[in-house]
Amino acid sequence: MSGNADKSKFSVRIDTELVTLADAYVKDGTVQSRTELIEDALRFYLGFLTSQKAEDYLLQAISSVMLGTVQDSENRLARMDFKIAVELAKLSQVIAYSHDIDEVALKKLHAKCVEEVKRINGTIDFESAYRYQKRES
Repeated sequence: MSGNADKSKFSVRIDTELVTLADAYVKDGTVQSRTELIEDALRFYLGFLTSQKAEDYLLQAISSVMLGTVQDSENRLARMDFKIAVELAKLSQVIAYSHDIDEVALKKLHAKCVEEVKRINGTIDFESAYRYQKRES
């Protein structure tokens, strides 16, 4: 421990109950004096506060990194969705141009596709559509 030359003296008002509890630790030899107990308690608590600050900082840093990663992924997915939508629009235009489908058949097809996508939860399978079309014709 450091000598008295490195110590500051000041008065502190503490609940009598805490002083009695501290004195019990001094009596049983856990610490040698009230001063030692108070220094240990203060070191412990200051360490706790420092670790809390470090934990808060790390949580903020991790949160920031994760947010950036999620935003990058979201941007990539949005760009992919846009490209897929463009390709689907081109395909739709070519099919509409090359096939003569009346309004009633188009509405039936739309209703069937909505029902199928709900049933398969959006997992589109070309092979299943192909087999379905070959069975109908």
